[in-house]
Amino acid sequence: MTAAHLTKIQTLEEARGLRERLERIGLKLVFTNGCFDLLHPGHVRYLVAAREMGDHLLVAVNSDQSVRKIKGPSRPVQPQSVRAEMLAALESVDSVVVFDEETPLRAIEALLPDVLVKGGDWKEEDIVGADVVRARGGLVRSIPFEEGFSTTALIERIRTGHFSL
Repeated sequence: MTAAHLTKIQTLEEARGLRERLERIGLKLVFTNGCFDLLHPGHVRYLVAAREMGDHLLVAVNSDQSVRKIKGPSRPVQPQSVRAEMLAALESVDSVVVFDEETPLRAIEALLPDVLVKGGDWKEEDIVGADVVRARGGLVRSIPFEEGFSTTALIERIRTGHFSL
């Protein structure tokens, strides 16, 4: 990994400093979050669409501990360091933060993004942190899923050996 990719992975405190700099120069911060366990084209397309909603895309990634709480003891498949590195390597992703909580609310409250984005399985009114972002005049968006792509389905195909080309 290049040094540029490494600098994309930040602590929440570093991201707060970045947020302040972006705000000072009038650039819009887009925030999204997820596990991103096995990166697939659905994730990539989603992140490209999210990036188009502002000037800087920050992806908050659930820590290993957080993923286990949400998805069970067999997940994540890949450790948080690998998941963060894969995301940081994507051109559409400007920065990555790992968070330990089950939801990204604390990160959203700390960063106060201009745009909060989630996948199509979330109704806008159910998106964690939507109230915080809207109270500040920000936007909350839900991006439709790309059909045919799912980490859970991918894991099942690997487990059962059912591959189709």
